[in-house]
Amino acid sequence: MQRFILSKKNQIALIGGVLIVIAFISKFGFKNAAVFNWALIIASILGAAPIAIQAYQALKVKVVSIDVLVTIAVTGALLLSNYEESAIVSFLFLFGAYLEQRTLNQTRSAIKELTEMAPESALKQMENGEFEEVDVDEVDVGDILLVKTGAKVPVDGTVLTGEGHVNEASITGESVPVSKKPDSKVYAGTILENGTLQIVADRVGEDTTFGKIIELVEEAQDSKSETERFIDRFSKYYTPAVLVFAFFVWLFSRDVELAITILVLGCPGALVIGVPVSSVAGIGNGARNGILLKGSEVIHDFSKVDAVVFDKTGTLTIGNPKVADTEFYTNDSDEVLGYLASVESESDHPLAKAVVEYIGDTKLYTVEKTDVIKGGGIVANVEGRRVAVGNVALMEQENVHLTEKVRDDIARFEQKGNSLVLTAVDGELKVLMGIRDQIRPGVKEVLQKLKRLGVKSLIVLSGDNQGTVDLVARELGLTEAHGNMLPEDKSAYIKELQAKGQVVAFVGDGVNDSPSLALADIGIAMGGGTDVAIETSDVVLMNSDICRLPHALGLTKATANNMLQNIVIAVGVVVVLLASLFLSDWMNMSIGMLAHEASILVVLLNGMRLLGYKLR
Repeated sequence: MQRFILSKKNQIALIGGVLIVIAFISKFGFKNAAVFNWALIIASILGAAPIAIQAYQALKVKVVSIDVLVTIAVTGALLLSNYEESAIVSFLFLFGAYLEQRTLNQTRSAIKELTEMAPESALKQMENGEFEEVDVDEVDVGDILLVKTGAKVPVDGTVLTGEGHVNEASITGESVPVSKKPDSKVYAGTILENGTLQIVADRVGEDTTFGKIIELVEEAQDSKSETERFIDRFSKYYTPAVLVFAFFVWLFSRDVELAITILVLGCPGALVIGVPVSSVAGIGNGARNGILLKGSEVIHDFSKVDAVVFDKTGTLTIGNPKVADTEFYTNDSDEVLGYLASVESESDHPLAKAVVEYIGDTKLYTVEKTDVIKGGGIVANVEGRRVAVGNVALMEQENVHLTEKVRDDIARFEQKGNSLVLTAVDGELKVLMGIRDQIRPGVKEVLQKLKRLGVKSLIVLSGDNQGTVDLVARELGLTEAHGNMLPEDKSAYIKELQAKGQVVAFVGDGVNDSPSLALADIGIAMGGGTDVAIETSDVVLMNSDICRLPHALGLTKATANNMLQNIVIAVGVVVVLLASLFLSDWMNMSIGMLAHEASILVVLLNGMRLLGYKLR
């Protein structure tokens, strides 16, 4: 019976509202006092039933909830024949609960949208080679699946055949489709916008990146910050305190109605709901923008960050060396680049790969008599000509004359932090290339935004040599730069900052920097959704886009401020209501409950503003 009544709370509220309208129409329209009184009595009893059941269930677990206060207030008003107030208070309380639940459901829309994006079926290759539609739960690691245009990718996998563009917004928050070809990685929940792909399943079910995202957002929305835990403890003792206060007011004044009104006005509903709704809305906004915030505690700490420490490679820089500067000392550059690509194609060295990628499609020649010079480069015969590719030492060894201009170019390239690749043909220098790990696009603007958001120190820690790290720091305007650092050195440096009282965020790639991510007050992974990034850090930028970082910091600051605003609104309303009760003649139980429910709606709507937050 109790479960049935509680399941019909919204319908009871509606009936109560209709009865209240009938009561006032009968009184003012037809002067019928009997209908007026009985309509209000029935509305009071109906409305009090679910509230009393909730109060009883709370008392069973030794919790004096808001429902207890309202139950006593409605019962007291009925016994005092204040039918108007008992009916209106019970209706407003139930209607407020309905609005509260509806608004909360909207704030949780991010996780709902994510869940609805989860794929339900897949085209699986059967033993006869045909593809059949099966439930996604029937897909195992190693199965071959077919994904057609417009379909959701059912699992995390690797493309075997086919090409197409995939919308990865559900994973990265980025709406621009990503090109996929054989050996590319695809993620569950993303959508193939064009083309057809055959993929092999690498991770299925809850183990997929998408499954982990849903799990993390659910956990984050259920977690509580220190502020929320304090409010829970506060409300646990506050509600009995209101009861005791009302009792003493009755004891000294012998005014039952005044005591009952205190119970209504003292309800801390807005205080209890205000902080969680801000937290849930903030986490929801992050999820929609490719930012995973792992709970309210993370929001609280991140909003107070003093120093942001960056790993260099793969975070501030792209992570792959590329040709950044080029000087030609010949008029026949196409032929020389063909020789160079032919020689470098036979090497697995990272610099060789960068050169081949830079040159792109070109005519390749037969390479003969290849001689690898340790610590120098490669010498080989191409089309009957002696081609030397390597550093300055190799050029000197090959008796290649370096003019004054060439030496100036070399010095200029080295000042930019380049590794040098020189190419000589038959003893004459033809090409000078500078290769370096380049700064990620937009990083400088990101750092400026972080400064505007109140970050005092921007620091880079890297295993690279100090000269290269200093160059990056100067180009980006960083506060400090430290090179030649092993993972344990980075961790020790973070401890030093924390010992000085600074709140430290560390931004890394989520793999070799996992000790620092775990040690920092806030670990931020540029993990592209990898397992290590998700597990180790407090914040995950799902598409490895550092440009999301200012939005993440701004969002946590806005969320923390929103929580504080809701606390001030909730406490302020209670103080004003109680003061009005003792200092004015117009305050009564109905007005108090109306103001009380309005305050709940105000903090809910205030919290919901975070769903639309954008960094200005």
